[in-house]
Amino acid sequence: MKNRMIVLLFLLAGVIANSTFARDVVSFNTGWQFKRGPFSVEPMRASQQWESKWEEVTLPHTWNAKDMQQKADAFYEGTGYYRKRHFFGNELAGKRVFLRFEGVGACTEVYVNGKLVGTHKGGYGAFAFEIGTALKLDAENEIVVKADNTARPDVIPVNHSLFGVYGGIYRPVWLITTEQNNITVTDCASPGVYITQKNVSKRSADITVKVKLDNGSLTPAHLVLENSIYTQEGKKVSSRSLPLELTPQGTQSYTSTFKLSNPHLWQGREDPYLYKVVSRLLADGKVIDEIAQPLGIRHYEIVAGKGFYLNGEKYPMYGVTRHQDWWGLGSALTNREHDFDLAQIMDIGATTVRFAHYQQSDYLYSRCDTLGLIIWAEIPFVNRVTGYEAENAQTQLRELIRQSFNHPSIYVWGVHNEVYQPHEYTASLTQSLHDLAKTEDPDRYTAAVNGYGHAEHPVNQNADIQGMNRYFGWYEKKLQDIEPWVEGLEKNYPWQKLMLTEYGADANLDHQTEYLGDALNWSKPFYPETFQTKTHEYQWSVIAEHPYIIASYLWNMFDFAVPMWSRGSVPARNLKGLVTFDRKIKKDSYYWYKANWSKSPVLYLTQRRNSDRERQQTSVTVYSNIGTPKVYLNGKELAGIRKGYTDVHYVFDEVMLEKGKNKIKAVAIQDGKEYVDEIEWNYSGEKKRDADARENKKEHAGW
Repeated sequence: MKNRMIVLLFLLAGVIANSTFARDVVSFNTGWQFKRGPFSVEPMRASQQWESKWEEVTLPHTWNAKDMQQKADAFYEGTGYYRKRHFFGNELAGKRVFLRFEGVGACTEVYVNGKLVGTHKGGYGAFAFEIGTALKLDAENEIVVKADNTARPDVIPVNHSLFGVYGGIYRPVWLITTEQNNITVTDCASPGVYITQKNVSKRSADITVKVKLDNGSLTPAHLVLENSIYTQEGKKVSSRSLPLELTPQGTQSYTSTFKLSNPHLWQGREDPYLYKVVSRLLADGKVIDEIAQPLGIRHYEIVAGKGFYLNGEKYPMYGVTRHQDWWGLGSALTNREHDFDLAQIMDIGATTVRFAHYQQSDYLYSRCDTLGLIIWAEIPFVNRVTGYEAENAQTQLRELIRQSFNHPSIYVWGVHNEVYQPHEYTASLTQSLHDLAKTEDPDRYTAAVNGYGHAEHPVNQNADIQGMNRYFGWYEKKLQDIEPWVEGLEKNYPWQKLMLTEYGADANLDHQTEYLGDALNWSKPFYPETFQTKTHEYQWSVIAEHPYIIASYLWNMFDFAVPMWSRGSVPARNLKGLVTFDRKIKKDSYYWYKANWSKSPVLYLTQRRNSDRERQQTSVTVYSNIGTPKVYLNGKELAGIRKGYTDVHYVFDEVMLEKGKNKIKAVAIQDGKEYVDEIEWNYSGEKKRDADARENKKEHAGW
């Protein structure tokens, strides 16, 4: 933790340096007003309508924080307007002024004093517009942002079916001021600095820093570009200075190369060591612009059939997926919420995260750099194909790559998820997205994801990695069918770089039962937590034994909103999370993975919410990564313990409960320290399930 704080302070010092010596970057999130549409006439042209009924808001903000989460297919999608009046002084004379939006859902128009300064299509990437020529100095200026989250066929995602696209300015906004000559701000809202690394080993690493410069005047400028590399502790390792003449005609790129000896490698969670690259633009010896970027020196390699390698050593890929929305907040999150989610992901012992199904906060990616999480970043080309989305999909992928290029934690760009018919169109578009990614970033992998699980599917094999989403026992077949599926692929397609990119089952904590079979009809309203637990227990045990699955990503770390659904007796909710939507309760499956993945001590009795027992003769399950536990029922030690699916899985069969309250206590000792977990069950007699559950029981043998 101490080293990570040093990293954060070190990077923060770079931000402060930016403001002190070069560009000025100021939060632009207060003083906004909001008005929800729709309007029959553009309100800017109807003054009476324009001036009335504004709501004071602070960014981040979304207008869907409640309606998209509480009732299926009953949310507002459409336009919303944001207005801010801001005084710009004469001190900006001769400066360049930009607005940078980190994310607006989903299509945006930005006006300054009634002038359109830019548009953007896509709810997840950042964008930046230069606004200086539209400003009135020494005066109050009006900035208006029109946001529209209406699903449309030419902007991905083309619907709200798998997740909702929240409307509004739901990520922070920044006011950026620079000199006339700068490190470009408007190159897809990227940092303007691109760091690549080759020939990485413990002995040396070749580093290239490309910087894009822009001259906003009408006069060529004699400048010096200085690129320097600093250690995590702040010591300068190496520096390159390049004198140049920057013309006003277009953005220009300049590169510096470095060969570092005996580099301190970025080693994932074990040692996420970060250097810092500082790019400075100087005029007459004075710094006029400066950008600091992280440098984690590492090498990723995937070997088909064997696994994932970090810096030449096999690395465990314990994966979760994460949607960004929170109960009651929607997508309008602060860094506090991002930090909370990452803390849970770290706690469970995950080593890799698939951030699905869209570009997420750059702050989140930066924190993964410092935490050592290896991450998958992707665009929202999901669910359905319209034939009109190709250009926007390419634009969103280009934005994602350029904005996120320098994060060492990112190993792959995801280009599509579960998009199919028409197969020819989808395959062709996937190929073009793969090619675009390789042009922008030749050194990272690409991935495309299919939900059918067939290597020969017509849209497959168009990216470096083939991802497959499989929900055995939930949407298809039985839980146990995962094993023959994997073995068939191993035998027939040994060359395939395969990842299991989604698996799992829903769990409504109000639904509990001991009667579990090997399949559940997801269209029924009964989603017991105990079935989710059984799914993860068995399926992780299979995954762990098959290195052919290069990485697996359980679905999902947290429950999230699905505004078009009404399933499991909860409207507008996907309940497959290991943690509830409000982040308050960790389900049993959370502790299953923590016991299997984490180095922290875990002793956990399952089915604590399944407290009203249906059967007198039952079983008791304990997760323990600190040795064989002793378990007591009403003070008496239980006998007959057996190992379950993995080394942390312990089961007592044929346990006889007493009438009334039953207290269960698990005890384990590690390094002289005693760990205890206790739960209470109540047994009042044999029970049958309700009519709907009995119908489910008929349909699925074994319940």
